[in-house]
Amino acid sequence: MRLRPGFLKVTRQQRPFSTNAFKNGLNHGTKVVVAMSGGVDSSVTASILARSEKSLDLSAIFMRNWDTRDESGTEKGCEWEKDWEDVQRVCKLLDIPCRMIDLSREYWNRVFQPALEVWSHGQTPNPDVSCNREIKFGALLDTLKLQDGWLATGHYARLERSRASNSDTRHSDVDRVKLLRGVDPVKDQSYWLSSVSEAQIRRALFPIGHLSKGDVRKLAVDAGLPTASRRESMGICFVGKKRSFSSFLDGYLPPNPGTIVTLDGEVIARHQGLWHYTIGQNARISGRPKRMFVAAKRPEKNQLIVVDDRHHPELARLMIRVTGFRWIWDEHPPPEAFQAEGMPISVKFRSVMQPIPSVLRVRDRNKGEISFMDAQYGISPGQTAVVYLGAWCLGSGTIVE
Repeated sequence: MRLRPGFLKVTRQQRPFSTNAFKNGLNHGTKVVVAMSGGVDSSVTASILARSEKSLDLSAIFMRNWDTRDESGTEKGCEWEKDWEDVQRVCKLLDIPCRMIDLSREYWNRVFQPALEVWSHGQTPNPDVSCNREIKFGALLDTLKLQDGWLATGHYARLERSRASNSDTRHSDVDRVKLLRGVDPVKDQSYWLSSVSEAQIRRALFPIGHLSKGDVRKLAVDAGLPTASRRESMGICFVGKKRSFSSFLDGYLPPNPGTIVTLDGEVIARHQGLWHYTIGQNARISGRPKRMFVAAKRPEKNQLIVVDDRHHPELARLMIRVTGFRWIWDEHPPPEAFQAEGMPISVKFRSVMQPIPSVLRVRDRNKGEISFMDAQYGISPGQTAVVYLGAWCLGSGTIVE
């Protein structure tokens, strides 16, 4: 296939494997499987690998994580068929084999059902974080049995590899792997990967982690990829385009009506389920002189507490409690986090925010407190709090209050 001149120019100037991947086993004939979604990011990932200087044993796999028959009784209604079609078109262009794997049962049992339980208690889980841990770097890796092979994905994140120090007797025979933020601060996806273990990403490749979204689009256009102009997916496929996420959840959670009250206890409206609301959002209560914002949920009373200012003191937090920490390195958290003064870190509690300066204090390996330098607003129990040291992602836990 004849490439446009710009493709070779960009890939040579921005060598994808700046994380020592070639030095750590990616040689001629090495088996690499690309997890493809049908989007431009995974398409460019496959393209970079297909045109690398190494003659890799390259193939692609498409995960079907949702059974649309659960929604409509038919195979129709979700875009997975279009995604799979695009994967096949890209792979045909790149001359690499591809196949589809159905992980919908694993997704239902290991991601969706646990998330439903959290939603039913009025909290805000993050199924995309658990999906990477349980499905892409869990069930998929277990199925592939790569052994000495590699799994490549289109995540905007980076991996830094180094040999274990002589004093590190537990890891003396393996590379240490750090998960780093992607170079593009807007597209960085280390947040979504924050609960995987070092073992799960030891054989991972993130070829576009050092690129911006603009770089990736340019590579796709220059390579003539059929997905180059595809719009970015911002929603969840199985929810569909004609309904809200809360309406989608209504199909799985029974109605649980309750009251909406002000701070002084005045009942001003009713709700049909706490999962319809997130802390900090506009509660959309008609007939009020001012907009009302969700300040808290009281599941034990099935109450939604609202205030009339998105920056109301009731929404401000200087500290959060976090439990269920999953540290990427099994020896973490670092010893400094156990000290009374805590350990300076930065933290993200939303995927799209920039990390903010904070202090971590842990009681044991699984739970602790994160204090902020400045008040933060709109934090919901159930959200994922991700811990960073500079660009290095150490792990994450679940906000409980």
